[in-house]
Amino acid sequence: MGDFFKLLKSGNKPSLVAAFVNLFLGIIKGAAYFFTGNVAMFAEMMHSLGDAANQFFVFIGSALSKKAPTKRFPNGFGRVVNLVCLGAVLIVAILSYETVKEGWHHFMHPAEQSGGILIALGVLFLGFVLEGFVLHKAAKEVLHEAGQTKTGLAAIPKSVAYLNRAKPATKLVWMEDLVATSGNILAFLAIIIAYFTGFHALEGLVSMIIGLMMFYVVGRVFLDNARGAIGENDEEMQVHIGNMVMEDPHITDIRSLEVIKEGEFLHVDLVAETDPNQSLAYLDDVRDHLIKLIMSQKGVTKVTLSFDEEDGITEWKHPVKEKKILIDETNKR
Repeated sequence: MGDFFKLLKSGNKPSLVAAFVNLFLGIIKGAAYFFTGNVAMFAEMMHSLGDAANQFFVFIGSALSKKAPTKRFPNGFGRVVNLVCLGAVLIVAILSYETVKEGWHHFMHPAEQSGGILIALGVLFLGFVLEGFVLHKAAKEVLHEAGQTKTGLAAIPKSVAYLNRAKPATKLVWMEDLVATSGNILAFLAIIIAYFTGFHALEGLVSMIIGLMMFYVVGRVFLDNARGAIGENDEEMQVHIGNMVMEDPHITDIRSLEVIKEGEFLHVDLVAETDPNQSLAYLDDVRDHLIKLIMSQKGVTKVTLSFDEEDGITEWKHPVKEKKILIDETNKR
């Protein structure tokens, strides 16, 4: 049990914060819906409760994914976070369906003006503030994971460009809270417009829009984590690591290179070509240096490296800097 709590400490912090914030918002939105009967508030309640459950499971999955490899599972547990995310989106999908269905019913059969408009608007404004806070925190985490240090107030728009480089859990929190923040704004505007114009069907329309935005998140998260669960090659890191290896004067070519995403981690499998006349002891030193170099790259936790003799055929097609010519075998690191 002690090991389990140690793992929880290493879980994705933005997802845990988002889970508690959304649980709190789901409760107060549910109370507001009970007193006002506002269908837009119902949509926001379902959205917040779905996000809370989703993000809590993601936090647990991100923590378990950091469990050390065992004899039974030698490749580690990195993909656990992908599997948990796949399961979590099912909850959001069900709540999205219920939100769209309730919105359609209200759109086709709009009710009279619901009471407690100030309660509904106050709750939605509070939701906007809290969801915006979590979104900003998730945006800063995205930039941190992408190696960007300057954040500030522009963290949210700046994080869009680096979203694909974020960890699965952080990316999910960012997307869900962007939709949640937008949903609070839409519901807020819908209630005001319906109050002054009498167009009460608008609340049902906004409820459907919120539900469809939730479905969009479901689709994106499902596809991203399905690729992660299968094992996706990280092309950006593949080129980076390949070019870095090719700069080594002992390496003449790369026969094959795979950089597989294992949840939040990267596993590298490399076959490099070199001069077959070098001694095994010398090549072993080269291998140790390259493994140490690759392991120092962000996210890399496992490296498998082997050598093959130079065959005269260039396999690595990506441009690299002009290589230094190795003159003396005694030029060891």
